[in-house]
Amino acid sequence: MDPLWITIAFFCGFLIRQIGLPPLVGFLVAGFVLNALGVSGGSTLKLVADLGVTLLLFTIGLKLKVQSLFKPEVWAGATLHMLATIVFFGGLLFAAFHVGIGLFADLNTTSGLLICFALSFSSTVFAVKVLESRGEMSTIHGRVAVGILIMQDVLAVVFLTASAGKLPSPWALAVLAGLFLVKPVLFRIMDRCEHGELTILYGFFLALVVGAASFDAVAMKADLGALLIGMLVAGHPKSKELAKSLLGFKEIFLVGFFLSIGLAGAPTWETLLMAGILTLLVPLKVALFYVLLCRFRLRARSSLLASFSLANYSEFGLIVGAVAVANGWLGPEWLTVFALALSLTFILASPLNSKGNAIYQRFQNFLAGFEKSGRHQDDLLHPLAANVAILGMGRIGSGAYDLMRKRCGTQVVGVDFNEDSVAVHQAAGRDVILGDAADPDFWEMLKFRGGFRQLELILLAMPKHRANMFAVEQLRKAEFKGGIAAIAMYDDQRQELLEAGAHAAYNIYGEAGAGFAEHVYEAARMNGTLPDICRMPKNPA
Repeated sequence: MDPLWITIAFFCGFLIRQIGLPPLVGFLVAGFVLNALGVSGGSTLKLVADLGVTLLLFTIGLKLKVQSLFKPEVWAGATLHMLATIVFFGGLLFAAFHVGIGLFADLNTTSGLLICFALSFSSTVFAVKVLESRGEMSTIHGRVAVGILIMQDVLAVVFLTASAGKLPSPWALAVLAGLFLVKPVLFRIMDRCEHGELTILYGFFLALVVGAASFDAVAMKADLGALLIGMLVAGHPKSKELAKSLLGFKEIFLVGFFLSIGLAGAPTWETLLMAGILTLLVPLKVALFYVLLCRFRLRARSSLLASFSLANYSEFGLIVGAVAVANGWLGPEWLTVFALALSLTFILASPLNSKGNAIYQRFQNFLAGFEKSGRHQDDLLHPLAANVAILGMGRIGSGAYDLMRKRCGTQVVGVDFNEDSVAVHQAAGRDVILGDAADPDFWEMLKFRGGFRQLELILLAMPKHRANMFAVEQLRKAEFKGGIAAIAMYDDQRQELLEAGAHAAYNIYGEAGAGFAEHVYEAARMNGTLPDICRMPKNPA
C-alpha cells in the first residue's frame, strides 16, 4: 500500500478519534483528501477493500445462528422496511422531480425506483464495525440488525443476478451441495491446525478459496460464499478463536474499503447538494425501522439501537449505481452522489450510535409510546434474586461464579447478554439469566423492583471497559450500598473504574500470574509436593 495512503489514513483516523468519533469516519475523510490530491485508488486498493469485506462477512458467518434469520422481526422486518422505503422515498423523489431540483429533474420512473431500491439498504460494514467495537454483536438489537443486513444481502444477490440478465452456472447447486458434504473434512482439518499461524491461514483459505472463489466460479456473489462458509463452520469449537485470530487482518483491510469510498468520485457542488438531500431522508429510514421493530414486540431501547445501527446507506448503492450507469439507466454523476451520501450517513451515524443510550434515556417516555403490549421472548428483563451477582459470564466471569458459589453457597447469579452463553451455563447447572448491563432499562428494573435490597456484592466481568464503566455509574446513581468489583485490561482503565466508584478493580493480566501461583500452591499443598521453604513462616521484609 502506498505510504501516502497510510500516512493520511492514520492521521485522519487519529485526529477524528480525538474528538470522540470512530476512526472509520477519519478513513472516509482520508479518502476525500486523497481524491483532492489527485490520488486514484487503483487495483491494489480495490483488492485490499475486497479482502476486508470478504473477511468481514466470513467472521459474521462464524457468529451467526441460521435460525435467527427466520425470526419474523428479521425476514419480515427487512422485507417490509424495503417496501416502505421504496414507497416513501419514491413519493419524495417524485415531488423533487416535479419541482425540478438538480439531478432529480432528469429522472424517470425506472431510474427513480432504482435509486429508492439502492437507498433502502444499510451498510453491513458500518453496522458490524459499530456493534463489534461496542461488544454488542450478541445482544438482541445486534442480532436483529445483523439478521436484517443478511436478508438485505440476499435481496442484493437477487437484484445483481436479474440485472446481469443471466442465471448462476448450472454447477452452482453442485457447489452448494459440495460445501455441505465436505463439512466433516473442514472440521477435521481445523482440529489439526492447532493454535498458531496455520489457523489464521486456514481462515483465509476458507473465506477466500472455499467460500468466495467457489461462488465466484459459478457466477454467484463471492461475498455470499464467504458468509455461507463461515456459517458452515460456526459450529466448530474453534470458530470463536478463528474469528479472533482474523480480527486484526479484517480491521486493517477494511481501512482500504473506507478509503475507496472517498476515492469513488470527485465531488461537485451539484453532487454535494444531491447527496445532502438524500442524507436528510435517513431519519425517515430510521423511523420506519423503529416503528416496525416495535411492532414485532421488541422493547423501545432494542428497537432504537438496532435502528441506529442501520441509520445509513449501503456500499451496495455504489454497486447499484455502477450497474445502472453501465446499462444507461443513470448518469455517471450518480456514482459520486451515492459515494458522498454514503460517506455523509456514516459520519452522522457514528455519533448517533455512540450516544445511543443517552438518546434513549433522554426520550425514553416518548419512545416507549411505540411499544406494543407483550414482549419478545428474547427481550425480557429478569430480576436478580441473589446476594452476589456477576455481570459478564465469559471465562473470567465463569471462574468467578464457580469460586463465589463455592464460598457463598447458592445465592450467586450470573448475567450475560449472549443467549447461547446463557443456555450453556444453565445446562452446566449455573444460575445464569439473560440481561444486558449496558441497558439503562436493566438498572431501572432493578431499582424499581427492589433488586438492590438483597444484593451485597456485584462483580463486573464484561470484556468491554465501556460497559463496566456504565455499570459502575448506574450503581452509583442508584446509591447501591454493596461492594463493586470490576476487571480491566489496562492500568489506566483500572484507575478509571476506581475513580468512577468501584471499590476494587483488577488488571486481568496482572492478576493472572498471582492466580496461577495461588492455584499451584494450593494443588501442591493438597498433594504433598509443596517445597519445604514454602511451608516456613516468612519474616516481613
